Amino acid sequence: MAIDLRADSHTPTIKSLASGGDWDICFLFICRVQVARELFDIFRIMITFAMMILKKTLLLGILIVLMEFGCQNATNHENEARDTMGKQRIELETATFAGGCFWCIESDFEKVDGVVEVISGYTGGHKENPTYESVSSGDTGHVEAVQVHYDPSKVTYKAILDIFWRHIDPTDPGGQFADRGPQYRTAIFYHNQEQKMLAEQSKEELNTMGKFEKPVVTEIVQFSKFYRAEEYHQDYYKTCPIPYKSYRFNSVRDQFLKEVWRNPATEKIGGPQKDRKYSKPSDEVLRQKLTPMQHKVTQEDGTEPPFNNEYWYNKRAGIYVDIVSGEPLFSSLDKFDSGTGWPSFTKPLKPDTSVEREDRSLFTHRTEVRSKHGDSHLGHVFTDGPIPTGLRYCINSAALKFIPKEDLEKEGYGEYLKLFEEK
Repeated sequence: MAIDLRADSHTPTIKSLASGGDWDICFLFICRVQVARELFDIFRIMITFAMMILKKTLLLGILIVLMEFGCQNATNHENEARDTMGKQRIELETATFAGGCFWCIESDFEKVDGVVEVISGYTGGHKENPTYESVSSGDTGHVEAVQVHYDPSKVTYKAILDIFWRHIDPTDPGGQFADRGPQYRTAIFYHNQEQKMLAEQSKEELNTMGKFEKPVVTEIVQFSKFYRAEEYHQDYYKTCPIPYKSYRFNSVRDQFLKEVWRNPATEKIGGPQKDRKYSKPSDEVLRQKLTPMQHKVTQEDGTEPPFNNEYWYNKRAGIYVDIVSGEPLFSSLDKFDSGTGWPSFTKPLKPDTSVEREDRSLFTHRTEVRSKHGDSHLGHVFTDGPIPTGLRYCINSAALKFIPKEDLEKEGYGEYLKLFEEK
């Protein structure tokens, strides 16, 4: 007898089968139901297991994505850090000097704030890849030298030159102190025209100071190629302090320098500010030194945009000098907010620091202001300023360099410190 398990009016139920005595059929019915339940339970377990696997796969996928994002983010930060370090390296400038034994010169420069690294080596000769032994023979044309890598925002090339002069005997053409021969002669190797100009000016100033009975003979030559010395020469004063100190003492270098520079804090190369000479560099130097805007303003009588320049809102204490020649022009004590968007002053730092000329350009009648020695176009002066002068010197930021009060001494403008002393 075939049994249809569907629940309709023609299908026998378990109760009807049992009451009719069909116990075999009833048992078979119950078994099929039980099997169906077990199959359903198995299917449910499989579905549950599949869901668990799906969830784990999903979680694993999310974890992989997060890890990938984290790694990418870390890589980006690493690249940004590397780029920042690269920019910092690019901002460093290089100076090259020969001053006798490079152990001593390296030691002296590494004590300077703003100097990042000093490397001992050889330069100025004709032999490729020289060694210490070949240079010491005096036949290569090379000199023992150092390359100074420095941060120009902390120490200027002019200051570097000042330090160099104070650690050599610039009047000795045959060597330095105990070290004799052409490989120990002194020299400044300039890397650009601005360094050349500053070196020549500094050498002239040193000659006129009267510190030495003989003339300064240190050479100023164009830099060509620098060869790093053997590693045992690098930081010799640190790695071999005892033999280094013994050599330095016996060379009488320090004894000579102490005798010449008895008052280094007050003996500034170049003399007092009033005795300094200012001049306009060559156009070649200016094009290397000035930004396009600075050149346009100072050399082409241009005007920079208002409210979009360096000093229009500068409120720090200090003085403003000509970006071209360095001559002092204005003081922050005379600066005021004119609302024009350009630096404005009531008067020059000194009456004779600038030159005024009639300007009839742009169909107007104005009075132009120019620097006395650098002949830089600075701006114009108007008669609508505040008391006590009633004048407004409207000056381009691009024509100026600001020297903060705390840097006046270091930059050679120490005589103006008294302007900012509290009374």
